[in-house]
Amino acid sequence: MVQTAAETPGRDRILDEAAALFLEHGYEAASVRRIAEAVGMRAASIYHHFNSKEDLLEVILRRGLEVMTVAFDHASTATLGAPGRERLAAHVRAHLAALYENGPYTATHVTTFRTAPESVRTTIVPQRDAYEALWTTLLDDLVTSGVLTPDTAVGPARLMLLGGMNASVEWFDPQRGSLDDLAGLITRQTLYGLATPLED
Repeated sequence: MVQTAAETPGRDRILDEAAALFLEHGYEAASVRRIAEAVGMRAASIYHHFNSKEDLLEVILRRGLEVMTVAFDHASTATLGAPGRERLAAHVRAHLAALYENGPYTATHVTTFRTAPESVRTTIVPQRDAYEALWTTLLDDLVTSGVLTPDTAVGPARLMLLGGMNASVEWFDPQRGSLDDLAGLITRQTLYGLATPLED
């Protein structure tokens, strides 16, 4: 069970360093000793803040999901009543912002969830499912409004869209490319694919 102690600068520093190490080296390779060295404390001191390495990972994964959920909610508020294409574009940009502009927590969630201990995954799944349900509702609305075709399989469409955005952490460098351009590309491909629509 994740500890519920109040957040402290020391605890936050541990989380920041652990998230960065999990992202760079993977969960297994980032030992508690390695995390402690990055923070500048003894490994045993980590356990004054977290019961275990699994607890530490669970807090990081939850924070990553919280960042994505807040970004989605802000995009929803900002585009209330807007055309469907604008809504989709805003949510794509918001998800990418959560990945690239809010520290390592969200990217660590994307890269580490599948290899996390089963006990951690089981705990995180309801929160992860709730975030994916927000996207399902959005895509359903886009089908209903005619932005997406009536025969769109929303489940696979959601998996492809989120999978494509999340996989970009493996190859996209925001220092070299524009996040706005990437968001525009993903939005256009979701709406129109790569080919020019054929005339009937």
